[in-house]
Amino acid sequence: MPDPTPITESAVAEAADAAVAAIASSTTMAELRAARVTHVAEYSPLALFNAQLGSVPAADRAATGKLVGQARAAVSRASVAREGDLAVAEERTRLAAEAVDVTAVGTRWRPGARHPLTLLMERMSDIFVAMGWEIAEGPELENEWFNFDSLNMDEDHPARSEQDTFFVDPIDSHLVLRTQTSPVQIRSLLSRPLPVYVVSPGKVFRKDELDATHTPVFHQIEGIAIDRGLTMANLRGTLEHLARAMFGVEAQIRLRPNYFPFTEPSAEMDVWQPNAKGGARWVEWGGCGMVNPNVLRAAGIDPDDYQGFAFGMGIERTLQFRNDMNDMRDMVEGDIRFSQQFGMVV
Repeated sequence: MPDPTPITESAVAEAADAAVAAIASSTTMAELRAARVTHVAEYSPLALFNAQLGSVPAADRAATGKLVGQARAAVSRASVAREGDLAVAEERTRLAAEAVDVTAVGTRWRPGARHPLTLLMERMSDIFVAMGWEIAEGPELENEWFNFDSLNMDEDHPARSEQDTFFVDPIDSHLVLRTQTSPVQIRSLLSRPLPVYVVSPGKVFRKDELDATHTPVFHQIEGIAIDRGLTMANLRGTLEHLARAMFGVEAQIRLRPNYFPFTEPSAEMDVWQPNAKGGARWVEWGGCGMVNPNVLRAAGIDPDDYQGFAFGMGIERTLQFRNDMNDMRDMVEGDIRFSQQFGMVV
């Protein structure tokens, strides 16, 4: 505590003037609080004068007390007045900062949209659910046996090479990123009682370059039906119904002989698009055929008792020629404007 200054009229006036000047020069509430600490609070000159009143001779105590009290009261009034002025000023500043220009053009928030691939996959799934089929899903990280061996693909099959398939380290784990959703069909045959009618939409992976017609990560929908007495006629009828639901009642399909290890006989399926941009034409859509007896045996099913058919097509490719899209890269680049043009339905 500093040594006390003798109480004199000039000393008290000087302390009061200094306090009032500091308060008046405060431009913010923080500066005002600092001025109060310096000139009004404990150990300030006026506070020390007040503390010395007890040592003033009794004859002079009343006059000295009145002098100190009037000075402190003047400082207090100045402090309260300045606090009011600063509060009004800060309120005006805050209101000005929060002011809204009602004449300004408002910010337009555009609603997002679900991706057309998701919508198309759900649409195709709904078509099969309406026919009484089930939707099945499986892991994207798949065992080689489900992805290749159970589907009648030998160890030297080209699709098993590292040029086409993403193998997961360590190699002896026999895990791959699935190259098709066909493993889900095998899992369905092993886990469901016969007869089985399932479709498996989902994401698949292959070592393709991203360009206008290819992407290393894409989507497929594959179906398999296992029952007694199924024939190619049942397969064709199912695919024709799907084509007409997707492309219109005038759509047609044709089956061209082909080879797939998991079906025999096998066919390449084309769809006739009467309303295609540039004129009606045939477009390659997917593969299909009767399930190979070796695939049935791998799932523990007697091929002499049960028969079945299977098919599959790419969702990206379906969207591409269904909506006259020229570049598949538009589907994967994440530009919201691409999805917005489709709205909520495809």
